[in-house]
Amino acid sequence: MSTHREAKFPSKEYIEPNPLPKQIPHVDELGVTSAPLKSASFYIGEHCKAYNEDFMLCKSESRAPEHCLAEGRKVTRCAQDLITKVKSTCLAEFNAHWQCLERNNQELYLCRKDEKKFAGCMFDNYSLKKQIPGSPEGQPQVHEKSWAVYGAIQK
Repeated sequence: MSTHREAKFPSKEYIEPNPLPKQIPHVDELGVTSAPLKSASFYIGEHCKAYNEDFMLCKSESRAPEHCLAEGRKVTRCAQDLITKVKSTCLAEFNAHWQCLERNNQELYLCRKDEKKFAGCMFDNYSLKKQIPGSPEGQPQVHEKSWAVYGAIQK
């Protein structure tokens, strides 16, 4: 006996039943999946640091979801700005890195070669450098090491 049931696709576009208040400006979503977001996450964090800090301060003031919608929109707008810039200047390196992440279950250590090229492009064009929080001071970051192991199997 089969338990398969046919997929049902709605014939019309989903409309949010609870629209945002009028005082909150509309911002389109980023339009990227988790792999491109992970690839660009450290750069988004550095580029949008001030907006992220404002948003986190706002969230610590109140747990009400609607309290920080405007700050959240600013973070989204900033991330959109960076993703657009990256696509205009570092598209090949960005695509190579996030596609590697997509193929390798989003394991960063399997994509260090592509990550190094992408990091170089980001530094050359935007002076953005990937800094991993909590990494030891005075030592090279894991993605900057020249002797890093690039394979899934380590000997």
